[in-house]
Amino acid sequence: MAKLFLWLICTGLVATAGYFGSKVPFSEQWPLFEALRTTASIIFAVVGAWFAIIYPERLKLSFRGGKPSVESGSDSGIHHLFTPIVHSTCILSIVLVIGVAAPILKRVEFLAEYTEICRGLSFGILTALTLWQLLTVLYSLIAPDMLKTQADHEDRQQKVVENYTGGARQVARKKDDA
Repeated sequence: MAKLFLWLICTGLVATAGYFGSKVPFSEQWPLFEALRTTASIIFAVVGAWFAIIYPERLKLSFRGGKPSVESGSDSGIHHLFTPIVHSTCILSIVLVIGVAAPILKRVEFLAEYTEICRGLSFGILTALTLWQLLTVLYSLIAPDMLKTQADHEDRQQKVVENYTGGARQVARKKDDA
């Protein structure tokens, strides 16, 4: 139900942006596309670096061809890093295609009479891509959060072990002293 509600809000935002964006010239829209391209590039690079740091053996095996050994552990977290990479790649691809297509489409005489509609479509696409990039940024935070949660869990376990073994040593010393 929440996903449906969120989907409806996003659809409404894109439609509203398309309607009001019909008055925004493409020359004013393009810097926003460039910012989106830059953000997608940064997310792609950062998450790709995390991927290489966290799963170096998996990455090596992927390029060499082979299967991970049983000792390599569970790679269930890989999809949390891979998802933002794929999404950022898609966003980058779309923005790059728009960058090449827009100057050509501006010169198509048939479309000249539909300039406002084209601007609205462009701004709607920009809004949809921006919302998608926002979701991708949120996805990119999942993996570091998982790592932090795991590290915190291991720290708590270590403290419990230290407290237990430290307490056992104190009891043993008291017995020796008595």
